[in-house]
Amino acid sequence: MSPLHRPAGPPALIAVAHGSRDPRAVPTVTALLDRVRALRPGLTVRLGHIELNEPLLTDTLDALPDGSDAVLVPLLFAPGHHVTHDLPQAAAAAAPRIRARVAAPLGAHPLVVDALRDRLTEAGWRPPPAAGGVVLAAAGSRHPGSAAVTRRLAARLSLRLDGVPVLAAYASAAAPTVPEAVRELAARGRTDIAVASCFTAPGLFATRSAAAAPGPAAAPIGPHPALARLVLRRYDEAAGRATAPVPEAYASA
Repeated sequence: MSPLHRPAGPPALIAVAHGSRDPRAVPTVTALLDRVRALRPGLTVRLGHIELNEPLLTDTLDALPDGSDAVLVPLLFAPGHHVTHDLPQAAAAAAPRIRARVAAPLGAHPLVVDALRDRLTEAGWRPPPAAGGVVLAAAGSRHPGSAAVTRRLAARLSLRLDGVPVLAAYASAAAPTVPEAVRELAARGRTDIAVASCFTAPGLFATRSAAAAPGPAAAPIGPHPALARLVLRRYDEAAGRATAPVPEAYASA
C-alpha cells in the first residue's frame, strides 16, 4: 500500500517501554495496555521496547501496514535521551512507509500523583504528617529537564499527602540518590519514611530504590487505572484529538 493511501481510522497507539531483565516487567506493562484497550475499545494498541525485551520498537513499527499512522507514547515520566533522541530517530527511520509521531512523556500530571498516592497506601504507609516523609524514586537522567519534572511531581505529591515532605531522588545519573534522600529526611527528624516508586514496571532501578527504604516501599505504578487514562491523554494530545480539560494548576504537566 502506498504511504499516500493511509488506512481509515485513528492512528495506532504504540506504547514504548524501556525494557528490563526483570521477568515481572513485560506482564506488568501488558496489564497496563489491557486497561488502555478497555478504556478505548477498537483502538489499535501495541507495545514496543527500547531494549532488552521483545518486541523491540523497531519490530513493532515494521509490523504496521504500509501507510499507517502511529503515535509513540513513551511509558517514561521525564524527558531524557530515549524520549528526545531514540524515539524521534525510530519515527524518522519508519518514514515514509508510516507516519509516526512522538507523544510527550507522562510527566508530573495529577493522574501520576493519584497513582503514586494509591501505591503508597497499598504499601501500608499511613503515618501522621508530623512524622512522615517520602522519597520519590525516579530513574534519573542527565537531560536538564528531567530533574525538574521529578521535583515538580514530588511537590505535587507532597500537597496530596497533607504537606508531608517528599524528596525527589534518583537511581542513576542525578543526585540525590535514594539512600541520600532517606538520610536527609531522617536528619530532619522524620521517623516514618517510605519510598514511592516513579517507575512504570519492576526493574533494576525500582528494586534498588525499594531496597533503600527504611519503611514501606511502594510498588511501581504498573497497571493503575490513572496511568492508563494518562497514556490515552498523551496519545490524544499527539494525535490532535480532543481531551478532557486539565485543571489550571496542572496546565504545564
